[in-house]
Amino acid sequence: MTNSKSKLAQLKEMTTVVADTGDFDAIKQYSPQDATTNPSLLLKAAQMPAYRSLVDSVVASSLNGRLSSSEQLSDCMDRLSVAFGLKILEQIPGRVSTEVDARLSFDAPRSIEKARHLIRLYEQAGIGADRVLIKMASTWEGIRAAEQLEKEGINCNLTLLFNFTQAAAAADAGAFLISPFVGRILDWYKISTGLTEYEPADDPGVQSVTRIYNYYKQNGYKTVVMGASFRNTDEITELAGCDRLTISPQLLQALDDDFGQLERKLSPSDTGSRIHYTLGSESKFRFELNADAMATEKLAEGIRGFVSDQIKLETWLKDLT
Repeated sequence: MTNSKSKLAQLKEMTTVVADTGDFDAIKQYSPQDATTNPSLLLKAAQMPAYRSLVDSVVASSLNGRLSSSEQLSDCMDRLSVAFGLKILEQIPGRVSTEVDARLSFDAPRSIEKARHLIRLYEQAGIGADRVLIKMASTWEGIRAAEQLEKEGINCNLTLLFNFTQAAAAADAGAFLISPFVGRILDWYKISTGLTEYEPADDPGVQSVTRIYNYYKQNGYKTVVMGASFRNTDEITELAGCDRLTISPQLLQALDDDFGQLERKLSPSDTGSRIHYTLGSESKFRFELNADAMATEKLAEGIRGFVSDQIKLETWLKDLT
């Protein structure tokens, strides 16, 4: 069945669409409400010729372009992240997510201080905290940092979220938003089970986000569920109706080219059977996360990947000076 509107247009009627890219042109093209970045996306975007002048300007203004110490390099990275965030905010009406250095994923106090610093840089540029989400990994320490920051009016996006335990703890901490990684969950199960194909409704990443969404709505949590890391448009359409979905430019284009009928799959008024879960202590969180091989492996892999790309970007910046 064809529709006068593309699936992307239909999706925007039931879900807030977020652009998962640091490419300003792609953001402008698809008119998302929000945009999110991470070290991997920044590394890719910063090396594009179109954005070289922005990078050069940041490097030149960072301590006269001398990146001779780890502190100077860290400051330059923060300013580059904010510079990209500011350019993105020129293209969108909503918020941009800016990530805390993934090397701080197990250090709550330093994550809090880094988040405050990033917000100060935005404020110095005339952008209030209400247009920024601070991204941190959904470790125990990241969740505790988000809990404190939310009390200070700094909203957080807890990323690298792979299982229900992380999601329940994040909501209990009052996090503004979580980013469960749909596609990376599917990747793990394909390798683990040997199955190369899953029906969209049977996709383990889709099922994970659906359960989290229903649990939040059943219990009145205000934390926003934003599905992320998609491998195909089927995963996206199976989560139509989710609070937010952050989507790459390639998949945004595929949705924009498809004029089939889009059915709403998630709704706060239809959450299925009651989901029972008892929140617990740090030890319970760590035990349950450890018991989930997929979540444990993908969380560790995700942190390592972001750290690796952060270091690559730092090395590239240092070579410019």
